[in-house]
Amino acid sequence: MTATMTGLETGHQAPPPRGGRAFRRFARNRLAVAGLVVVGLLLLFSFVGPLVYQTEQVHTDLANANLRPGTDGHLLGTDDVGYDVLGRLMVGGQTSLIIGLAAGLLATVIGTAWGAVAGYVGGRLDAVMMRVVDAGIAIPALFLLLVASAIYSPSVPMMIVVLGLVSWLVPARLVRAEAMSLKSRDYVLTLRAIGGSHRRAIVRHIVPNTVGTMMVNATFQVADAILLVAYVSFLGMGVQAPATDWGAMLSKGVTYAYSGAWWLIVPAGLLIVLVVASFNFIGDGLRDMFEVRGKNR
Repeated sequence: MTATMTGLETGHQAPPPRGGRAFRRFARNRLAVAGLVVVGLLLLFSFVGPLVYQTEQVHTDLANANLRPGTDGHLLGTDDVGYDVLGRLMVGGQTSLIIGLAAGLLATVIGTAWGAVAGYVGGRLDAVMMRVVDAGIAIPALFLLLVASAIYSPSVPMMIVVLGLVSWLVPARLVRAEAMSLKSRDYVLTLRAIGGSHRRAIVRHIVPNTVGTMMVNATFQVADAILLVAYVSFLGMGVQAPATDWGAMLSKGVTYAYSGAWWLIVPAGLLIVLVVASFNFIGDGLRDMFEVRGKNR
């Protein structure tokens, strides 16, 4: 009887899932593995690359502006103010990845907490909390980000906060649905019967059992955040120079599209496509993995 109660309290009614099989399922998804490799390479490119390929990314050099790739040691040429494009891609990658990862994490944390409370408590509180979510989803995130950029000077912390505050709505709805199902499980009911608090039920049982949903959605949140940063920067409302991101580089490069300066357009656009597609592939692989774990459970 004691062993049964202990198992119910910790939320394990069955043997633990076979993680090896789940990871093998992820590994069989070649696109997911490729996405993981690409993201790892892009992280190395953005954060380790500047230590190897050192360039001047603060002061302009108009005498060496618009050089073609391979000229004077510039592997990908220079832009309209003389910045080395390859070095600029590394610096822009740091901004894009930091904002995307941090905003995705912030959105996941807020959405998980909001959805877990709404789904577990239910009733009028759930109705009010979800009406807030519905109202927020009705407002385009890009519009809110543009308004915030017009009011405040765009910076990395500001964009992280704004993106996190406009992106938590979808995770909240997903976690709420999970919480409404989990709160009727035997281990949660047993915890309440022996005097456990609502807070303990949410923290120890509801939230941990939504980890799969959170991890899958987090990858999509990161991809969406990187795209939103690119959108805003393309419209000229991104971080201020000398800082940059891939969207800002693409926006500046488009103005030289008819002059044949492809090196100002193609590399930044390709990196945006690669990182967004990679995070989406990783999300698909994680979804397959956690579906297997759920079946095993």
